[in-house]
Amino acid sequence: MGIRTPLTIACLALAPMAQAQDSRNWDGEAELGFLMTSGNTDETKLDGRLGLKHETETWRNTGDFRSRYTEAEDQTTAEEYKAALEADYKFDEQQYWFVRGAYEDDRFSGYDFESTLTTGYGNRVWQQGDRSFLDLSIGGGYRYNKLREDDVDGSNTEEEAIARLAGQFDYALSESALFRQKLSTEIGLDENNTISQSETSLQSSIVGSLSMKLAYRVKHVSDAPAGSDQTDTETSLSLLYGF
Repeated sequence: MGIRTPLTIACLALAPMAQAQDSRNWDGEAELGFLMTSGNTDETKLDGRLGLKHETETWRNTGDFRSRYTEAEDQTTAEEYKAALEADYKFDEQQYWFVRGAYEDDRFSGYDFESTLTTGYGNRVWQQGDRSFLDLSIGGGYRYNKLREDDVDGSNTEEEAIARLAGQFDYALSESALFRQKLSTEIGLDENNTISQSETSLQSSIVGSLSMKLAYRVKHVSDAPAGSDQTDTETSLSLLYGF
C-alpha cells in the first residue's frame, strides 16, 4: 500500500478546509526575497512563498506554498517546490487533532519528489496574548518518496510508516517584532530514515503590512540518496506582506 500521487495528500488535507466559507476569518502573507544555500546547491536564489490561515471556533486550517528557482548561464541551478496543508480540529482552546499533508519537489535533492500524510494530537501548552504561544504535536502516518535514480535493488521508491514530532514557538518581542522557531522530525519505522527540519526566523515590521524577515533553515536526512548531502542549510532575507 502506498500514497501514489501528491493529489491524494492534497485532497485529504484540504477536506476540512472546504468548510471554510467566511472570508473574514482568513489571514495570509506573501514573501519574496533572496536565498543563500549550502549543501546540495551553493547558489544565490530567488525565494517566493505564500502562507494562508483560516480559523474558526472549531477549526484552524493552514496552507504554506514555497518555490525557489535560479538560472545561471542558461542553466537551471536550483528548482524547488514545496506545499504543506494542515487542518486542526480544536477540542478546546488548547487541544486539537491534526491532519497534515506535505509534498516537496527539489530537483537537486536526489529525490524526484517527497510526500507524507500524517495525523495526530496537538496541544497549545502555553499562550500569552494573540502572538506568543508554544504548540507541540505528536502523530503518525505514511511516507512515499520517489528517487531520481534506481537503487541497487532496482526500486526507486521509499515507502514506510512514520512517526512525527513537531513544535512551533512564537514570541512577540514587541508590537512590531516576532521571533519564531519551528522544529519537526519524521522517523521512519521500516527503513529507519529520519528527516528533521528546523526554521528559525526574526520578523520586524517596516511600515503598515510590510515587514522584513531573516530566516535560517536546516534540513537533515539520515539516509540521504547517493550523491546527496545529508544536511542542507538556507539563510534568507526577504520582504513579507501581510493581508
